[in-house]
Amino acid sequence: MSEVARPLPEDSRELEKEQRLSVIQREATALVPTEPGWAVASAEKGYYELPLLKEPSWTWEIPLYFFVGGAAGTAAVIAGAATLTGASPKLVRDARRIALGGAMVSPVLLISDLGRPARFLAMLRVFKPQSPMSMGVWILLAFSGATGAANAGAWLRGRRMFPALARFLQRSGDFSALLFGLPFASYTGVLIGATVIPAWNCNIALLPGHFLVSGLGASVGMLELAGHRSAALQWLGTGAAVTETAVGAIIETKSGRDIAPLKHGSSGWLIRLGGVLSGPIPLALRTLSFFAKPKRASKLRRYAAVSAVVGSAITRVAWVQAGHVSARESRPE
Repeated sequence: MSEVARPLPEDSRELEKEQRLSVIQREATALVPTEPGWAVASAEKGYYELPLLKEPSWTWEIPLYFFVGGAAGTAAVIAGAATLTGASPKLVRDARRIALGGAMVSPVLLISDLGRPARFLAMLRVFKPQSPMSMGVWILLAFSGATGAANAGAWLRGRRMFPALARFLQRSGDFSALLFGLPFASYTGVLIGATVIPAWNCNIALLPGHFLVSGLGASVGMLELAGHRSAALQWLGTGAAVTETAVGAIIETKSGRDIAPLKHGSSGWLIRLGGVLSGPIPLALRTLSFFAKPKRASKLRRYAAVSAVVGSAITRVAWVQAGHVSARESRPE
């Protein structure tokens, strides 16, 4: 029969601890080979060559959410402004639908990234004005309710049902969507700028306006691809392209280690690609359309619209990718 296991003597336990510490030490030393055989910390390499910051855990849903939210928020603003100025009812209807589509898709993307609906609902348990994430969830909720009411009112009016209720829902919904559309389109820039990730934080003053204008270019492009050719949309698209061109120039003039992910490597090329498609290309096409014949001008505006929409989407992906690179390369000052 085998002997019954007995507790190890005190010396044996101490020996096992020493052996385990030796194994851990050898594993750590292998991370940063040095002359004496010991891993060291330094200002250039950090501790065991590990980054100081953790990379964002966001999946593909988040940059898509940034894009959808930007287009939906600015579309709601266009719908509200078009209603107040007596613009084409078809333009108002299509802008409302873009806003509603974004309001429906955005929570789905957030819940998909969080993993389960309970986590999204848990975010609604608190209201923290100092937290961009908390405020963003409540802005999304308010925006979704507003644009939903505006579309419901328009649907009832189109079928001549409950005219007083339909008028109230449409007008209050349009006004509220106009009110919440701008913060919904821009708060994601505040959200990433308020983090400690260097490439985002050093551009905290630039990102909200950048995301807002990028969303405006996308929503104008979507409406033009739907067949609208109003002069107001042309000027809005031109203004967005001018601003995006200026944003690209500002990024190019910046320098330093924190800004490097925006100018070098795959993230730098993505930033430049999104910027060119959002700024200089649609700006050149729209400028040419001012001097072209109507049929030619319509084609040029359509090409500019495609460029702006694609550029806006790439811009969101590029900024998230730059954040990953910036966190991965973070080291002590």
